[in-house]
Amino acid sequence: MSYLNLPLLHVFHLVAARGSFQAAATELDLPRSSVSKKIRQLEDFVGQPLLKRSTRQLHLTDVGQNLLSSTGDLEGVLSNLHHLKDDMQLAPKGRVKISASVLMGQTFLLPLLGGLRDTYPDIELDLSLDDRTVDLLEEKVDIAIRIGQLPDSSLIARKIGMKRWGWFAAPAYLTNKGTPNDPSELEAHECLVFSNRTSRFNFWPFANAQGQTQTVEVKPAIQTDNSRLLVDMACAGLGIMMIDPMFIASERKDGKLIPVFTDWHHPDSSPIHLLCLGERSKAAQAVWQFLFNRWKVPAQP
Repeated sequence: MSYLNLPLLHVFHLVAARGSFQAAATELDLPRSSVSKKIRQLEDFVGQPLLKRSTRQLHLTDVGQNLLSSTGDLEGVLSNLHHLKDDMQLAPKGRVKISASVLMGQTFLLPLLGGLRDTYPDIELDLSLDDRTVDLLEEKVDIAIRIGQLPDSSLIARKIGMKRWGWFAAPAYLTNKGTPNDPSELEAHECLVFSNRTSRFNFWPFANAQGQTQTVEVKPAIQTDNSRLLVDMACAGLGIMMIDPMFIASERKDGKLIPVFTDWHHPDSSPIHLLCLGERSKAAQAVWQFLFNRWKVPAQP
């Protein structure tokens, strides 16, 4: 029975070398579906995903890379394969890379890390906190926290909250510059704007209690691609910013930032998702479930 895995390994090596199921299928003169089935059979035997697939790319998982390295020649292959399977039956271990925005990571991910490490001490965590949207497959991300709609159907997502916005400034700034009551008054104020390669939040929408809406295009006094710096600049009295109130709960509690335009609200909201590609290692699955069970995004007032 064990020797029947050797043809599966041969197909796996060919897929890894050629970079796609179709290229391997062409070389083997097999239907692409047959190659996919053989890879799935090998993954079922090992008990872990060996490849991360999307509509555009294919990469080896950490387990897949280990299997490829340990089966470079076929001498001792069966022994290595069984050792790999035995290892996977134990507690989850290996590297798991998590991607999130800077403020999302600091506000919600950081408080969970102690419990996560206590629960899974053999899992090595690789945290990537960045305010740009990264390609999960390209940057070998196992789990990500993302805001907004998810167009990629190859992603598995669970909604963990909603993002909303408000306007805030330091008391010292408002004492110095005055407190605007109507969005049209922003023209006379210093505005702090988040901007990166894909987004520039310089159009600020407002809605009043009667449901009337207006959008103001603000001229940035300072713009930045770092959300933490945006908050720090506002705390330093450099201007008014638009941000999700949940990210500045500590600054609001300490009186460093106070709301502006209290008779107005932001009319939009966006879902927050915990997401990953379809294929997950045992370690990534464990971290995914831990975060989902304990993630608590507070309701907005």
